[in-house]
Amino acid sequence: MDLFGDPVRLPSGRRGRPAHRYSQKNANKIMMLLALGWSVERVAAGCHISVPTLKKYYFSVLKTRAIQRDRLVAWQFERLMELAAAGNVSALKELQQMIERNDRMAASASLRDEADAPQPEKLGKKEQARRAAMEATEHGEWGSLLSGGYDA
Repeated sequence: MDLFGDPVRLPSGRRGRPAHRYSQKNANKIMMLLALGWSVERVAAGCHISVPTLKKYYFSVLKTRAIQRDRLVAWQFERLMELAAAGNVSALKELQQMIERNDRMAASASLRDEADAPQPEKLGKKEQARRAAMEATEHGEWGSLLSGGYDA
């Protein structure tokens, strides 16, 4: 093993690079790096493999890229809950901070959704008066008189 825990491959006497072997350890490492928001190229470099090799052997992990961050946070909550339930006070404090951070994120997402909602069209005084007149002619009792359909 090298400094970072990757296996050291000694030359076998054959030409070329040895074929990559799938390992659950690498899959877990890739999931963690994706959860941290790393690009595919950066993940491949961090795992000391090429991008095509990453895509070939770890396609199922890459396919779930969008949910890896949520899975990591859920795992963190789960571990902190276990430690807090066992009486670890510092885990309880960290859990409280994570809950507060989660609540702030939910509140800001809610505010962002409200800000993205379509705003009513702003009208000037003349346009408001014109629309009010149109409304009166279409639905009001003055409608038949104003539209020219009166009997004299």
